[in-house]
Amino acid sequence: MIALPDFPWDRLTPYKEVAQAHPDGIADLSVGTPVDPVPELVRQALADASDSPGYPLTHGTPELRAAAAGWLARRHGVHVDPAAVLPVIGTKELVAWLPTLLGVRGGDRVVFPELAYPTYDVGARLAGAEPYATDGLVALGPERAPLVWVNSPSNPTGRVLPAGHLAKVVDWAREHGSIVASDECYIGLGWEEQPVSILHPDVCGGSHQGLLAVHSLSKRSNLAGYRAGFVTGDPELVQRLLEVRKHAGMIMPGPVQAAMAAALQDDAHAEEQRARYAARRSVLRPALEAAGWRIEHSTAGLYLWAGDGSGCWDQVRRLSEKGILVAPGDFYGTAGKQHIRIAITATDERINAVVRRLQ
Repeated sequence: MIALPDFPWDRLTPYKEVAQAHPDGIADLSVGTPVDPVPELVRQALADASDSPGYPLTHGTPELRAAAAGWLARRHGVHVDPAAVLPVIGTKELVAWLPTLLGVRGGDRVVFPELAYPTYDVGARLAGAEPYATDGLVALGPERAPLVWVNSPSNPTGRVLPAGHLAKVVDWAREHGSIVASDECYIGLGWEEQPVSILHPDVCGGSHQGLLAVHSLSKRSNLAGYRAGFVTGDPELVQRLLEVRKHAGMIMPGPVQAAMAAALQDDAHAEEQRARYAARRSVLRPALEAAGWRIEHSTAGLYLWAGDGSGCWDQVRRLSEKGILVAPGDFYGTAGKQHIRIAITATDERINAVVRRLQ
């Protein structure tokens, strides 16, 4: 039996119950769950493809792969062969299983940021490997680390890694025979800084060898419920993943593939959603600062990384008493024990309720 950590969100239940008791109801800013409508054009594409009695393609339809490649070129200056695009059943699934799918084994290290999405750690454990959290690759020394995760913009901090930093990670990985997997699920949500893909020529020198980029439509297009994402990069690595996924039956449903293609072909709805998040952020951030919180990093993405000098669970408790639920920073590593993560994904009405309560 694989030893996994307790599911962190279960520890938040007592504080959620306190927040729910607020006379005006809970304002849940703990999880980055989209609350805005799925775009009509996406729903229509799903409906049009709903008569889908046959097995879908593990590799994805040619239309879907072309749409993903087109979006990367159009919006992020990244050029990939559509054959090197592979749809995944939500990116959390890929993050959890990527070490296993790549053949990482016991005795290997899976490296990820010191403050990080907990599933990187879980994925290493599922493969029987050693999870290793660090922001300094030099500290690894001679240890074998076949997989290195980077995440920009960061969940939880909203920190953006500049092209020069990412290029150094790529150089190190190539020197040491490591694969770099870049979690780019928030790449379209740059505020004070604009994120860059690991596959951009300024980072990788025009070669995608040893590199994988992971993208999600959960936030861009409000498709968290559709489980719509994809991975791309090194064609040989993508082919390896495809072969394993064929055997394992890890296939995105056909109607979702059609919906995803429609979403990637359209930028207008994504810009509208981005504007919604920008507006919520513009009122929530100053309200938190006026109430005594200091916001750190948070130059991109869907979260504000905040602290007031006290322990993260004390901050969670005090906010829950105001009917506001947030995530404690230690969910993302011990380095977060004096911070909280605050999502900007609630409705305008709930964001405004938070602002009133903070006053």
